[in-house]
Amino acid sequence: MLYPNTQLLIDGIWRDSADGRTIDVVDPATDQVIGTVAHAGRADLDAALAAVEKGFGIWSRTGAYDRAKLMRKAADILRTKADEIATVLTREQGKPLAEARSEVLSGADVIDWFAEEARRTYGQIIPARTPGVAQMAIKLPVGPVAAFTPWNFPINQVVRKLSGAIAAGCSIIVKAPEETPAAPAALINAFVEAGIPAGVVNLVYGSPAEISEYLIAHPVIRKISFTGSTPVGKHLAALAGTHMKRATMELGGHAPAIVFNDADVGKAVKLLSASKYRNAGQVCISPTRFLVQDQAFDSFADGMTEAARAIKVGNGLAADTQMGPLANERRIPALEALIADAVLHGAEVRTGGNRIGNQGNFFEPTVLANVPSKARIMNEEPFGPVAIINRFQTLDEAIGEANRLPFGLASYAFTRSAETIQELGIRVDAGMTSINHIGLGLPEAPFGGVRDSGYGTEGGSEAIEAYLVTKFVTQMAA
Repeated sequence: MLYPNTQLLIDGIWRDSADGRTIDVVDPATDQVIGTVAHAGRADLDAALAAVEKGFGIWSRTGAYDRAKLMRKAADILRTKADEIATVLTREQGKPLAEARSEVLSGADVIDWFAEEARRTYGQIIPARTPGVAQMAIKLPVGPVAAFTPWNFPINQVVRKLSGAIAAGCSIIVKAPEETPAAPAALINAFVEAGIPAGVVNLVYGSPAEISEYLIAHPVIRKISFTGSTPVGKHLAALAGTHMKRATMELGGHAPAIVFNDADVGKAVKLLSASKYRNAGQVCISPTRFLVQDQAFDSFADGMTEAARAIKVGNGLAADTQMGPLANERRIPALEALIADAVLHGAEVRTGGNRIGNQGNFFEPTVLANVPSKARIMNEEPFGPVAIINRFQTLDEAIGEANRLPFGLASYAFTRSAETIQELGIRVDAGMTSINHIGLGLPEAPFGGVRDSGYGTEGGSEAIEAYLVTKFVTQMAA
């Protein structure tokens, strides 16, 4: 199929940028330019801000039942176009077609979840001290939202922010990724086709720094949501704080996966290897530091090495591909530098470690063993198909290493001990811990980190709260 040239959506109209600028979109499997995306300038941003302010006036007065009804319609439209959108997503991002389709369908589930939450934003009646007085705490939409999303999950990262805002009665400007623009545009078009009023949802692309600094500081915007790296997130959070804007931050991680002697090692290898190499390791919650107790180390390391070698790497459109290319060419030298540094510090390369071919951004599924903690890759998120396997002896040692870094997004563990499970759930410093299975990222479950991995949640019953304010109203009959 033809890859679409992606336009801006401003005030209900798909259009080019005011000055006609575009950015090339490159297929990471072929290095070929497959299309363009409109590059928003200041005039486009001003038009989007005017539209989102108007849209908020309309949508904030639309009842929760009607908001939910429209959202469910958008979810159904998205499902009917899952195959078409998945193909577009794979061409621009690289992940295997099955993973792309799963992302589209789970995006529809997220919309359905938030549609129901729209009808559950309850307030309170507070007992009054004085007869004749009624005291109420009511939930109101916070205002127009600016959302900033990355390229690794073009549907997933947009849909959580978009659905939360729309469910709460907010309008939104989405600044989606220039590398993978067509998939989020298709997601947002499902809302357009469902009948969302003009101005409620707006979509822009362009210079990330210019757009974020302009939108966050603008008085029309009342809340921001960002997914991306910790350094950029800290900068944007500081900017939001300067202007007293609410912010949700889903930032980087370096997830520990702790495997104990009593674990089902075969099960751990099967589940953790699939999670590690999903989307070529370009997943914020990807397990990266595999901490394995002494007696289980050899069998786990051998199993992970065998699993990595068995992965079929290729173009995501091919039926037998299990892992596609890295989404950006710049990730290859970054991974090569991290691996070279680890080897310099004494790490063993069990398998992989190299680029595949000279066309496309393909990289070998890699396993490193016995990596010293001073190596860069033990301290910097690799964000690629690299598993780091190290030994530990005691529970305290494993938890110490898990908590050593300032990140705290996802964590994993495998053990048969009920006592160990209890300790891990409490003591591992992370926003999410999955034990004996891979159970993160569901619409109904909290999703977010602590410390340098950000704050706020984009899943579960609490997620809509970031888009609501609580207002106290007290009244007495005249």
